Amino acid sequence: MASVGTALRELRGAQKSAKGVSLYSRFVNRPAGRYLAAGSYALGLTPNQVTLVSAAFSFAAVAAVALAAPSWGLGVAVWAALAVGFAFDSADGQLARLRGGGSAAGEWLDHVVDCAKITALHTCVLIAFHRFPEAYGIAAGGDGWLLVPLVFQFAAVVTFFGGLLTDKLKPKPAAGSPAAAPSTLRAVALLPVDYGVFCLVFLLLGGGELFAWAYAGLGAVAVLFLLAFLAKWFRELSAVRR
Repeated sequence: MASVGTALRELRGAQKSAKGVSLYSRFVNRPAGRYLAAGSYALGLTPNQVTLVSAAFSFAAVAAVALAAPSWGLGVAVWAALAVGFAFDSADGQLARLRGGGSAAGEWLDHVVDCAKITALHTCVLIAFHRFPEAYGIAAGGDGWLLVPLVFQFAAVVTFFGGLLTDKLKPKPAAGSPAAAPSTLRAVALLPVDYGVFCLVFLLLGGGELFAWAYAGLGAVAVLFLLAFLAKWFRELSAVRR
C-alpha cells in the first residue's frame, strides 16, 4: 500500500475541475479531503467506508442540534462535526479516483447520504425551534418560525436534485477537450450557498436569536439562488435534443 506522501502526490494530479465550485470548496474542503483520502488510502479503507465515516460525523451533528439546548460549546461541536463530515464527503470521491475509479453503487451511496444529510439537518433545526423556542428568541405564538426550516429544506433539496439531474442530462464534453477555466467571480458568488459556508452558521448556536436570524437569512438567499439556478438549468437543457 502506498504511503500518505505518495498518495498525496498522485491526488494532486487527479483533481476534478474547479468550474462551478465555490472558493470554500476549492481552497478549504477539497484540500482537506485530499489529506483524508490519502490517509484513508494508506489505511486500506474503501470509498464506501469513507462515505459512511462522513455520514457518522454529519448525523451525529444533526442529532445534537435537535436533542441539546443551544449553547456556544454545542455550536462549535456541531460545526466541527459537520465540517469534518463534509471533508470526508470530498475524500470518498478522491479516494475512488486514487484507486482507479469508483462504482455506480458508490456514487449512489454518496448521493443518498448527501440528500439524507441535507434533509435531516433542516428537519432538526425545525425540531430545535419547536423544543427550545425561548432559547432561539421565538415568542409565544411564533409558529411561523417553524416554516423557515421547511422553506430552507425545500430550496436545498430541489437545488441538490436539480443540479444533479441537470448534470446527468447535459451532454458530456468530448474526450480530450480542454476544461473551461474556473471563474473567480462565480466562485465568490457561490459562497452563500456552499454547504461548508452554511455549516459556519452553527457557530452562532449560543446566540440563540442571532442564530435564528442568520439561518433565516441564509434560507432567503437559498431561495433566490434556487430561482436563478432553475432558470439557468432550464435554459441550458432547452438546447439539448434527446
